[in-house]
Amino acid sequence: MNALYTAVATANGREGRAVSTDGQIDLALAMPPALGGNGQGTNPEQLFAAGYAACFASAMGAVGREMKVDTKDVSVTAEVSIGKDDAGFGLAVVMRVELPDALAGETGHQLVEATHAYCPYSKATRGNIEVELVIE
Repeated sequence: MNALYTAVATANGREGRAVSTDGQIDLALAMPPALGGNGQGTNPEQLFAAGYAACFASAMGAVGREMKVDTKDVSVTAEVSIGKDDAGFGLAVVMRVELPDALAGETGHQLVEATHAYCPYSKATRGNIEVELVIE
């Protein structure tokens, strides 16, 4: 791969801070109450959900341009779950894509599937975690 951009961030655990080298991210980290924490900070699952949703929405714009469909009113919500699996812990994602009425039906389905094939986050997770696509 020929890197066009590299993001760099450092974290010191689930109960600490996450900081990017450019200073755009400087967040307190905390375990969510569901995992026994106090919830007084963000957590890796929230950060992953935000990143995946943003990447998927951006990828949908690129795919939409190729398909010659308007994606300006599309909204993407990623739900990232953590739970126990055979190896300890694992992740699962439900990707909720809200499409305008103009993209209902087969066109919208094709757009979402093509985006899932194109999105770098989707490529990184493929075969590693379950990703469910839901069109709303």
